[in-house]
Amino acid sequence: MGQRGVDVPEETEQLGYFGCFGDWRTKRRRLQNLELSMSGMSDLSLGQMPMETWMTHLPCELWDTPLSQLAIPGSHNAITYCLDMNNRSPVDLTQPDMLQKLDKYMKPLIRPFVYKWAVTQECTIKQQLDCGVRYCDLRIAHRPNDSSSDLYFYHGVYTTLTVETVLKEIREWLDAHPREVVILSFSHFLCLSHELHMLLLTTIRNAFTSKICPKTEVLTLRNLWTFGYQVIVSYDHNIASYHSDLWPHIPYWWANKCKAEALIEEFEHRKQHGRPGGLFVMGINLTEDLKYICTHPTESLKDLVMSTYPTLLSWVKEQIPGSNVGSMNIIAGDFITESQFVPTVVTLNEKLLKWSL
Repeated sequence: MGQRGVDVPEETEQLGYFGCFGDWRTKRRRLQNLELSMSGMSDLSLGQMPMETWMTHLPCELWDTPLSQLAIPGSHNAITYCLDMNNRSPVDLTQPDMLQKLDKYMKPLIRPFVYKWAVTQECTIKQQLDCGVRYCDLRIAHRPNDSSSDLYFYHGVYTTLTVETVLKEIREWLDAHPREVVILSFSHFLCLSHELHMLLLTTIRNAFTSKICPKTEVLTLRNLWTFGYQVIVSYDHNIASYHSDLWPHIPYWWANKCKAEALIEEFEHRKQHGRPGGLFVMGINLTEDLKYICTHPTESLKDLVMSTYPTLLSWVKEQIPGSNVGSMNIIAGDFITESQFVPTVVTLNEKLLKWSL
């Protein structure tokens, strides 16, 4: 056990991280040994590091950089790989009335159409984490006319997997990767009563226990590793202000464009006015409108996204992390395992290393 009664990962204990306890000379010597062991990988670019453990392998020069100044890859609508294609679930209540009626009476025809524009990720949450995703956009709902208290994710339709199941999978992954940190953004709550919010908080706490980082902590890798924190929970609801383990809403820049050039133009305009002070997300996820869907009846969201990734990733390569006016932090996208999205974002942290020399 480490300071504050939290479970410290075995790797962290081996480094001698015990807060104010233990001999500081031993701690410093062990940390220096770790830094020397990391230097053997210095000839590799960050994009060539194993994405499954890219935080673990970040150079020690970045261990004290706030997470809000690092370049972090994220997953937009992370849990859409398990949307319900069957009759058990209606389309979600945010959809237009006409679509809800068509789905009710013409489900075999409508559901495949909804599905191909609602899926934003095809890989499971563990596969996304293995690929290097460290920010997850999680949208939570209680299904209408469901007598149980089960909570699901949604985007167009509801998922087959419950929130509890997915959070347990994330916990298992974190146990196997003790120096990786994830940012979980809970938002877009649909049909959640106060009681269901409290149930969700209990589910989150039961899943991650002492891995949850209190919002009083300094968000650097060194500090998080010291106390064994691996999960930052952002909760986009006013109850977050009453709970010490819930971080506030993380701003998400959404361009609401269906063309890459228009999205880039929108973000370049916003950058001129400065980035938010803490964690924030640039969502390079494109948004199809009714006109686009009607003029591309045989296509899907994936077709749209993959055709624009070369342009979008060329723009991403030009971005700079940090605290300056035009800098970026988290970049989230769709179908993030299908391209060089994650290595491209992680490699941006090399620009911070150049400034530190």
